Amino acid sequence: MSTNNDLTYEYLTLEQLLKALSLRDLTDPKQGIHAMQQLISEAETAIQSLWSCYIQRLNANPIVPVYENYDALGYPDDGASRDSRYSRYVNKDLMLRTQTSSAVPAWLSSWRHYRPESLGLLSHGLVYRRDCIDRWHSAEPHQLDIWIVLPKSQASDEQILHDSIAALMGTLLPNHKVAISTSPHPYTQNGVQLDAIEQGNIDQGELVEIGECGNIDPALLDRNGWSSEHYTGLAMGLGLDRVLMLRKGIPDIRLLRDPEPRVQTQMQTLSPWQPVSRQPITGRDLSLVVDQHIDMDIIGDKVRLALEEQAEWLEDIQLVSRTAYQALPPVAIARLGIAEHQDNLLLRLVLRHPSQSLPTALANEIRNTVYLALNEGSQTHLAI
Repeated sequence: MSTNNDLTYEYLTLEQLLKALSLRDLTDPKQGIHAMQQLISEAETAIQSLWSCYIQRLNANPIVPVYENYDALGYPDDGASRDSRYSRYVNKDLMLRTQTSSAVPAWLSSWRHYRPESLGLLSHGLVYRRDCIDRWHSAEPHQLDIWIVLPKSQASDEQILHDSIAALMGTLLPNHKVAISTSPHPYTQNGVQLDAIEQGNIDQGELVEIGECGNIDPALLDRNGWSSEHYTGLAMGLGLDRVLMLRKGIPDIRLLRDPEPRVQTQMQTLSPWQPVSRQPITGRDLSLVVDQHIDMDIIGDKVRLALEEQAEWLEDIQLVSRTAYQALPPVAIARLGIAEHQDNLLLRLVLRHPSQSLPTALANEIRNTVYLALNEGSQTHLAI
């Protein structure tokens, strides 16, 4: 572990690195057909019908220089996203990419001496993060970056942004309303966040974040050989897992990889999801002691590492309550073995495999594995 500007950097073990790299990339046709690839083709068609430009597709190496993932895109040196609590480092110079936009600066620079009238990029593949556990989140989601570079004479910044969002959302999510809100980003101007309303939850107004976009930062264009006096463009990043779930009506992100034949058959097309018999929920509550600075993303990562393949049984981790040491009664302090710098968390594990039944003994085993991975108190309380 090393530190820099109050950020911490832990490196992956060889086993962790190989496990991450062995995961199937659902956007890659060479690794098998998947509906996610159809979304990428639809996005390409939508862009080609809107802007006259040469478009490249790129699925680059997921191991990237730290410089390309952050510095080249304009991230600040002390940005929280650099911390290894949220990013996965191979060593001080290399990491598993957190975004497919890490390929963009080198791509822009590679065209600096040719500079066609206009240029487009579809950069796609797995990205690697540390994230919470619920039906919308994965530690290895798929991302699609859509970048378009155009001469300013062809369209204004506002037109590029408005027309591109309308065309792409109308194509990828034709039956969903998409809300747009302001969201600053290191390598864009006029940045916005895109949130879709999940079908069946319109009355409640439940929003699902599906991406961010904006006009390309002029400084990024200038650094890579495209004069911002003459060029502008679009930078959009979409979470393909969520877009596919919304498009098909898939209720759980784990289903995208579920090997159950009835599930995998449905992952070949964009046809609406036909429910596969779901198992009843099994719940387990945990009262445990943690560092006061830990958050649900770190908890999710610790749990995934501890459970390994058994993580597929865990549908959700819900934070029921969080209580500081100072607010606990003496009897609870003694029972938990908690210190002044720690908090007492009450977590609820929601256990349900997408297609298999869960034995009670296995539910208790999973509960105890999670408890031992997270609890930092001096007292231990396991389920029997």
